[in-house]
Amino acid sequence: MELKRSDFGKDFLWGAATASYQIEGAFDQDGKGESIWDRFTHTKGKIKDGSTGDVACDHYHRFQEDLDLMKEIGLPLYRFSISWPRILPTGSGTKNQKGIDFYHRLIDGCLERGIEPAITQYHWDLPQAIEDKGGWANRDTVSYFAEYVDLITREYGSKIKRWMILNEPVPFTTLGYMLGEHAPGRRGIGNFVPAVHHAGLAQSEGGRITKSNCSTAEIGTTFSCSHIESTGEFSEKAAARYDYILNRIFVELSLGLGYDSETLPIIKRVEKYIKSDDMNKMKFDFDFIGIQNYSREVIRWSPFIPYVWGQMLPASKRVSKTTDMGWEIFPEGIYHLLKKFNAYSGVKKIYVTENGAAFPDTVNNGRVHDIDRTQFIQDYLAQILRAKNEGVNVQGYIIWSFTDNFEWAEGLRPRFGLVHVDYNTQERTLKDSALWYKKFLAGS
Repeated sequence: MELKRSDFGKDFLWGAATASYQIEGAFDQDGKGESIWDRFTHTKGKIKDGSTGDVACDHYHRFQEDLDLMKEIGLPLYRFSISWPRILPTGSGTKNQKGIDFYHRLIDGCLERGIEPAITQYHWDLPQAIEDKGGWANRDTVSYFAEYVDLITREYGSKIKRWMILNEPVPFTTLGYMLGEHAPGRRGIGNFVPAVHHAGLAQSEGGRITKSNCSTAEIGTTFSCSHIESTGEFSEKAAARYDYILNRIFVELSLGLGYDSETLPIIKRVEKYIKSDDMNKMKFDFDFIGIQNYSREVIRWSPFIPYVWGQMLPASKRVSKTTDMGWEIFPEGIYHLLKKFNAYSGVKKIYVTENGAAFPDTVNNGRVHDIDRTQFIQDYLAQILRAKNEGVNVQGYIIWSFTDNFEWAEGLRPRFGLVHVDYNTQERTLKDSALWYKKFLAGS
């Protein structure tokens, strides 16, 4: 049965998303400060294809063209992030008026075209000056973040209906502060544990400040999520540890449920960073949460991976069909995740704030025939509708991503966009998936 927009209800939100570092370029223009991703990508060997986000999609100079394409598709909502070092070049103190003005132009451009701008406050581009002081492993970063959030919510609050505080704190704490695969490239449990605690504090503090400055806005935060399965009974505890890290830890902090050291004993090390009233401060009554899902993970017990004592089995060894990121295509996973998060009594409403797939797209005679992406979106939407029809309060779907972009440590090679970008010419081409989305959004 072919899905229709009306199947989801008239108030269901539809959109597409990007992030500042991944598309803006202009990394050192108009007063912008250095971010950890500027430093990381300029370090040889960190990015698989050797590329950087120095130019990326050049959205900083081409945002009007991109907004015109959104209007052409009929996009109701555009989720984007603000670059902290573009606003506060050293992370705090002196603000950069040219950076502030850029986001006013971007927001106004959305509104002029009938597109709702929805803002993510932090999508991984920490000011390098803050990292030099310890980054997320330093408790002071919570205060610096609070200053930044206060500034942007006062500056843009009258124009914004929906705010998201953090984008996916699990990846930026694990990949950035424990495994060293993402900026700032730090390794070790001694970096990871305090980074988790301080990101949890920042998540709620950002929520409180935003609520104070934007009392009528909807305030949420977003979580990366993966449906977890084990290879069998012997691996179930390892799978539970992965589930806690990948799915539970930050939502449970926001709900005031604390840390689960019974499931993940190593998290007991966080106790040395907890100050009086921290656990009460962690709690914030978010209006919604955003879940972001791309695949599932299958876990097998392993004696070689400390703390979790299990390993993720590569999708390429389990299934025949994967995306260009090597991720399994498993639409049913989002159904299980929606049911899982909806079961928390403190979760009021859920938006799917990211979902999408990378495929090796090419332009042929002015067209990009990305059949696999269109099918991916349709299959995931069917599972979202299944959950919604079973009573899950899921009220929105935002595709990742609007354009192709710089995909972090993978570089420019993976293409997630509805819009193809030729990085040599900056020419944009609507893919067939964008044309399908346009038709879907225009339908009844």
